[in-house]
Amino acid sequence: MSDKKPKAVIETNRGKIKLELFKEDAPKTVENFIKYTEDGFYDGLIFHRVIKDFMIQGGGLKPNLDVKEPPYSSVMNEAKKSGHLNKRGTISMARTSDPHSATSQFFINTSDNRGLDWDKNPHGYCVFGKVVEGMGVVDEIESVDTTSMDGRDDVPSTKMIIKNVTIE
Repeated sequence: MSDKKPKAVIETNRGKIKLELFKEDAPKTVENFIKYTEDGFYDGLIFHRVIKDFMIQGGGLKPNLDVKEPPYSSVMNEAKKSGHLNKRGTISMARTSDPHSATSQFFINTSDNRGLDWDKNPHGYCVFGKVVEGMGVVDEIESVDTTSMDGRDDVPSTKMIIKNVTIE
């Protein structure tokens, strides 16, 4: 893909979220996200973790809360290299405490989350794009009631489905 700032569209059961991806700043992370997208990995998954004034997270669980195992190995954390901050409307890779453990899961920041940035948090969470259309959809998903289910907290009471993700 030659476009320096490819676009991705996340179609949800609440509407579309269009992203501009920071390919130049976080090339491995964007390549990873595009690979999962082109494989159809995200189709039918859910936003499984929603925390008001923080973020919405998806890309790894099915509607029944079963984990969809990622077929690829983790990607190197490019948070510092990208230089972008976890501001409202940015998309970042989710990971475990291992800074280089990100695979398929991502989150969209619904607030400025400086505590997740590479200069505030050891290694940080890699920002690899931003919402350019559909922030109202993100806000709508963020506003749903949540519950605890199957040992998970912050699960939307109503399924927030990712119908598909496409690259433009």
